[in-house]
Amino acid sequence: MSNLVIGIAGGSGSGKTTLTAAFCRRAGPDAVSVITSDAYYHDLGHLEPAQRRLVNYDHPDSIDGALFVKHLDELRAGRPAEVPDYDFATHTRTGGCTMVEPRRVVVAEGVLLGCDPGVFDRLDFLVFVHAPAEVRLARRIARDQRERGRHRDDTIRQFHETVAPMHDVHVEPYRGRADRVVFHSELLPDVVDELHRAFLA
Repeated sequence: MSNLVIGIAGGSGSGKTTLTAAFCRRAGPDAVSVITSDAYYHDLGHLEPAQRRLVNYDHPDSIDGALFVKHLDELRAGRPAEVPDYDFATHTRTGGCTMVEPRRVVVAEGVLLGCDPGVFDRLDFLVFVHAPAEVRLARRIARDQRERGRHRDDTIRQFHETVAPMHDVHVEPYRGRADRVVFHSELLPDVVDELHRAFLA
């Protein structure tokens, strides 16, 4: 029997990771596995560091969609997936991998889930997390400084040059295809309880 695949998507900084983590805590460690598209950025080790900073990481072409789809298929079929380890500070894969085990529910998390037909077709249910642009930018600044060693001004520049325009072209249009839109004003525990009742109760 194949596993259920739930997509949790939305703009960068919308709250996808927070919702995913809360859902996993509510479900317990043996019920849910998570695979995030952030691990599937192409390895840019062949480029100089200055060139890597110029790449549009918010375009669908920046993601290794074929490998992501392959791993979704493996998890759905009950087989583990060797997810590549990606270093956001250097925009390269480290050469290592993280073994993701199949569970009753597989959560696929990522910004661009809805615009990749191969990924979208493999989702049994799509949650779109929506937040205003100013909220997403503030969260992205905090995350980039805390987790990725980036300067505030660089994050703001990238947001206005690529993140926001790509959001309008590639992310926001598929909000209408989602099975459930979670808005910024909703209470996280209520949303988590709703998902838990729908898929694990």
